Amino acid sequence: MRQLPPLDVHGHVATDIAKSDLESLGAVVLIATRSLADFDLVSHRRDLVSVWGVGCHPSLVGVQRAFDAAGFEKALAGTPYVAEVGLDGTSRVPIATQTETLEAILRIVDRIPRVVSLHSYKATSELLDVLGNHGSRPGRILHWWLGDGDETKTALDLGCYVSVNYSMTRTTDTWKTIPLDRLLMETDHPHGDRFSASPRQPGRVQSVEVAIAKHHGLAVDAVRKQIWRNFARIIVETNCGTLLPRPVRTMIDSL
Repeated sequence: MRQLPPLDVHGHVATDIAKSDLESLGAVVLIATRSLADFDLVSHRRDLVSVWGVGCHPSLVGVQRAFDAAGFEKALAGTPYVAEVGLDGTSRVPIATQTETLEAILRIVDRIPRVVSLHSYKATSELLDVLGNHGSRPGRILHWWLGDGDETKTALDLGCYVSVNYSMTRTTDTWKTIPLDRLLMETDHPHGDRFSASPRQPGRVQSVEVAIAKHHGLAVDAVRKQIWRNFARIIVETNCGTLLPRPVRTMIDSL
C-alpha cells in the first residue's frame, strides 16, 4: 500500500490559488474559509486533494452581520466541511450575536451532518455550553483547543475531536491529554505554523506528527495512519464521504 499523505484538517488558503499549487503541497488539506461569500468564490472548484469548507468566522464583524442561515444550508450541498465557525472571546462582535450565529449553524448540521471545525479562542467554556445544548453529535473538531482539564473532559464526553497544530505543541500540554483516537492535525496556516520549520505551508504537519509520535512512543508512520483512521471514522459517522474528492475517498478506503 502506498504511504498516506499528510492530513491537515484546518488551513487557510487564498481562494484564487491554482489547482496545481494545491496539488504540489503533497498533502490532503481541508481549507477553512471565513465567510459564505468566500465559499461562494470556490464552490465551483473540484480540487483533487483539497476540500473547501464554508465558514462564518466569529471575530469578523461584517461576516457575522452578513450571516444567512438559508444560504449557509444551501452551501452544505457542495461540501462535507464547515469551517471556520465558533466563538471568540476577543471579538468585537457581541458574544450573544456570535452564539446566535453558531446555534443556527449547529441546528443545520444537526439535520445535515458535516465535519465541523470549531474556533474557541478565549471562549472555551462558552463554546462547550453551546455544544452541550445540542448533545453529543458526530463531526465536531476543536481547532487550536486551549481548554483546561475539566473542559477537555467535557469536550471528549460530547464526542469532540481535537486538531493539533505546531504552536500548540510548543506552548501547551493540553494536546497530550487527548486520547490518540481523538486526535487530528492542522497547520492553521498561516497562523498555527508560524514557528514551524520551512517551508511553512498548508499540509505541512510533519512537525506535529513527530511531537505526537514522541509523546506516545510510536513511529511517525503509525501516527499518520491513526490520524487518517480518526478522520475516516468522522466521515463515516457524518455520512458525507460522497462529497469528498475521489482520490481522498480512495485513501480512506485503503485503510
